[in-house]
Amino acid sequence: MEEITSQIARWGDLIEGLPAFLAPAALLLAAVVAALQLHALAFALLSRFTKTNCGVVGSLAERARRPLRLAFILAALAITIPQIGLPYRWESRLGHLFLVLLIVLVGWTVIILTSHFSDRAIRRHRLDTDDNLQARKFVTQVRVLKRTANIVFGILTAGAVLLTFESVQRYGVSLFASAGAAGLILGFAARPVLANLIAGIQIAITQPIRLDDVVIVEGEWGWIEEIYATYVVVRIWDWRRMVVPLSYFIEKPFQNWTRENASIIGAVYWYMDYTVPIAEMRAKLEKTVENSPHWDGQVVNLQVTDTDKDTLHIRGLMSARTSPQAWDLRCEVREKLIAWLQAEYPEALPRLRGELEMRPERASGSLEQADAA
Repeated sequence: MEEITSQIARWGDLIEGLPAFLAPAALLLAAVVAALQLHALAFALLSRFTKTNCGVVGSLAERARRPLRLAFILAALAITIPQIGLPYRWESRLGHLFLVLLIVLVGWTVIILTSHFSDRAIRRHRLDTDDNLQARKFVTQVRVLKRTANIVFGILTAGAVLLTFESVQRYGVSLFASAGAAGLILGFAARPVLANLIAGIQIAITQPIRLDDVVIVEGEWGWIEEIYATYVVVRIWDWRRMVVPLSYFIEKPFQNWTRENASIIGAVYWYMDYTVPIAEMRAKLEKTVENSPHWDGQVVNLQVTDTDKDTLHIRGLMSARTSPQAWDLRCEVREKLIAWLQAEYPEALPRLRGELEMRPERASGSLEQADAA
C-alpha cells in the first residue's frame, strides 16, 4: 500500500498543470497503472520463489493471478478516490462500480478455490489402471459437484451484482408482488437447466454412471468420456461423440457394463450341422481361450442352446477383464473355430439337404423305352 501511495503522489505532481476535470481522471489512471505494476512485480517475485516449490502454493498462485490483479486495482481505487475530491455524482458512481467489482472478486475467488482444491483431490486418484473403480467413483463425484457448485456460485454472484442496481431491486419487489405469475413463467423457462442441475447432484451422489463407464445409450456402445454440469459426453466405439442431457440417465433406462467391475462375459454363436462333434468343438474352444491373452481365467463354456430342422445352435461363453478385451476375445475365438471346422470337419458346416425320389411307373416306362430302342 505504501508503494501505491508514493506512486500516486508522484503522478499527482506531474498532473498539477492539467485542467481540473482531467486531473482526477489522470490520477485514477495513474493509480490503476501503479497497481498493475505492483501486481506484476509481486508475481515475478512469487514465481521465482515457487520455481522450486510447485505444490499447493505454486498452483494456487497461478490460478489466483487474474483475481489478484483485480484485487490490486480495487485496493488502488479505494486509496485514491477519497483523496482526489470528486463531485458526489461521480463519487457515487465510482463507489457503485467498486462494489460491483468487489462482489465479482469475491465470487471469482470462491470459484477458483473450489476448482483448485477439487483438482488437487482428483490428482491422487489415477484412472489409467485396470482396477480403477474406486478412483472413478471419487473423480466423478468431485467433478460433477465442482461444476454444479461453480454454476451456483456464478448465478449467486450475478444475482448479487444485479441487486446493486435500484431498477433491478424495484423490479424484484414488483415481481414478488405480482402473485407469482411471472415467477411461474420464469420457472417453466428455466426448467431444463434446473432439471439437469438437480440430475447432476443425483448422479454425483447415487452414481448410476461414472467416468470411463461402458454404456449402451440409444443403441450405441461407448464410454462415458466426460460429465459436465448439464450434459454427458459419450465416446462411441468409432470415435463419434454423443451428447446426452444429464436428466436422461435419471429418467430413462440404459445399460452400464461396468457398474460394479469391468469384467464381462462375452458370447459367440455358431449354427452348425447335426454332424458336428460337440466334445471336440468344446475342447478346441477351451484350448483357444486358454491360449488367448485377452482371457481373464474365469469363464469358458460351450453349450447347445437350441435346435431347428437344419442346424444346431451352439453358444460359447468366455470372460475378459474389460469389454474391449471381451470384444477382441470373441472375434479371435470366432475366427479360429471357423478355421478349425473348415480344416477338420467341413461336413459339419451348415448344409441344406434335399431328397430325390423316383416314382415306380416312371422308372418302368423308362426301361421299356430303353429296351425297344
